[in-house]
This record gives sequence, structure tokens and C-alpha cells, in this order.
Amino acid sequence: MRASQRDYVGHTKAGAGDSGQALVEFAISATMMLILVFGLIDFSRAIYIEQVITNLTGEGSSMASRGTSLAGTAAAIVAASDLNLNKSGQVIVSSVFNNNNKIQLTAQVSQGGLGATSLIGSVIGGPASLPATVVPQLNQTVYVTEVFYKYQPITPIGSLLTKVVLPKELYDVAYY
Repeated sequence: MRASQRDYVGHTKAGAGDSGQALVEFAISATMMLILVFGLIDFSRAIYIEQVITNLTGEGSSMASRGTSLAGTAAAIVAASDLNLNKSGQVIVSSVFNNNNKIQLTAQVSQGGLGATSLIGSVIGGPASLPATVVPQLNQTVYVTEVFYKYQPITPIGSLLTKVVLPKELYDVAYY
């Protein structure tokens, strides 16, 4: 019997302290998982919205370059989106003309509720700021569509992420 008594020396039965430890470990693990899930939800939404506005800008510039009026293009882009651009966004469609190497803004239409201003220029007949790779050739026109969107997170962690990682305003531009 002495051998069997020796086997149990140093072993203790599970007590009340062990269940408390498990509860603390679960609380910490569950909190970390919720933070990760909520962060992933808002980060994924931001990526999705950026993809949507990228598609909208491309479609807008394409429509304008095929002859749709700038006002018609802006209205179509706002209507085509499920992002409620009338309240939380702004669509700006512009035409830029190369007049003897003088890059000028010839027309611009804006629609939406954000109140953003174009990053390429806002004075009709004034200079337009375009990247060198999209400057139109002599006597040619480039159509520019810009979409601004105010990102609204849906989780508490998303609100924190917009202060640190995620932009508060998403933006995209396309040139045709």
C-alpha cells in the first residue's frame, strides 16, 4: 500500500479556484475575440465601400466620355449606388480640356450631401490639376469623376479604428 500512497503525494483535487481561473481565461479570450471580430467587420466594410466608389468613379468617367451630360452622369452615379450619396457622399464630374498646353477646367457638376470640393480644381476656365499620366493631348478632353464618402463605422471598435487606422472620408477618382 505504500506504493499507492506515494502515487498520490503531490496531487490535489480540482477545487473552486480552478473554475475561477477558467472563468477569467474565458473572459479575456472572449473579449479579445470580440475586439478582433468587430474590428474585422468595420475594416471589411471600409474595403467594400472603397471598392464600390472605385467602380462608381470608373463608370462615371466612362459615361461622360461616351457623351452623357455631366449632370446626367452625376445623377446616374448617385442613383446607382446603395451608399446614400445624397446624404453621406459627393459625386463631382468634370471635363478638362488641353487648350494649347493650358490645362483648363471647362465644366463641372457636383451632386450629393457631403459638400466636398474637387481636388482637381473648382473654377470653370481656371487651371486643372491632373497627374502627368492623364493630361489630355492638344485639343482633347479628359473626363474626371470624383467620389467622396463619409465612412460611418457600425461597431464601437470601428469608431476607435477611424481615429487610428481607417480614414473618416473615403475618396476615389477616375480619368477617361
